Amino acid sequence: MLRNFFQHVLESLKSLRRNGWMTVSSVTAVTITLTLLGAFLVIILNTVKLAQDMENNVEVSVYVNYEADEDEKEELRAELEEIPHVDSIAFSSKDEELERVQNSYGDSWDLFDQDNPLLDVFIVRADDPQYVEGITEEANGMTEYVQEASYGEDLSDRIFSIAQNVRTWGLIGTIVLIVVAIFLISNTIRMTILTRKQEIQVMRLVGAKNGYIRWPFFLEGGWIGLLGSVIPIILMYSVYNRAYELINPILERSNYSLLSPGSFNWQMSLLLAVIGIVIGSIGSAFSMRRFLKF
Repeated sequence: MLRNFFQHVLESLKSLRRNGWMTVSSVTAVTITLTLLGAFLVIILNTVKLAQDMENNVEVSVYVNYEADEDEKEELRAELEEIPHVDSIAFSSKDEELERVQNSYGDSWDLFDQDNPLLDVFIVRADDPQYVEGITEEANGMTEYVQEASYGEDLSDRIFSIAQNVRTWGLIGTIVLIVVAIFLISNTIRMTILTRKQEIQVMRLVGAKNGYIRWPFFLEGGWIGLLGSVIPIILMYSVYNRAYELINPILERSNYSLLSPGSFNWQMSLLLAVIGIVIGSIGSAFSMRRFLKF
């Protein structure tokens, strides 16, 4: 059985060389389709990652009353730490808040150096974005020391909605594109097999069994898929690494980031190779059905 398998592998490689231009045509179709699929997956996966970063960066700002002294601020911190699902708490004084605003909005805020209108604030992070609203409500209930607690409701709710839509439509788009890729690649390989109809009929006339006929074509489809994935993999490595170097430092200023090239590159490479091989093999198998009786 193992001997027959290696014989089929050898025969499939010979067929690739023997049917040169049709092989080139099929590999080119696979290459174009996988390049588009790979680009789409890279964009969608990174968009989902950025949407998750936006969700995770939503914070509750708990503004402290003017009258609260240092002991009361520490007491408020302790109360905030007792709220369920609080992950971390950071303190920012009103002077630090003024400096941050001045850095963001320029010299127009310099006139408040002597009379700072801002409040001290505790910045509270939730261990999961879904608990942000509940933490805000509990913090607002601490009326003795809290002036106001807010998570930027309008903007944050919009971010949560966008993140959910990106995940949903990204998944739908990926499935649709994979189906289209299967259709395009299968049809291209089917055209290759149709041109070899006579070869298959001769093999049947001399008594070859269906399995013996099918295996070389099945493996040939796999080779076509694998060869078609080489250029998309090379492009993804070079283009994605370059894009990461250019874009990620800008995103990091806002605590966002793209997917790191290290593990992401080899995972995407493996995925593209597997998709190419599977689609090529399945495309060949389905294309043979009109010639063989199962």
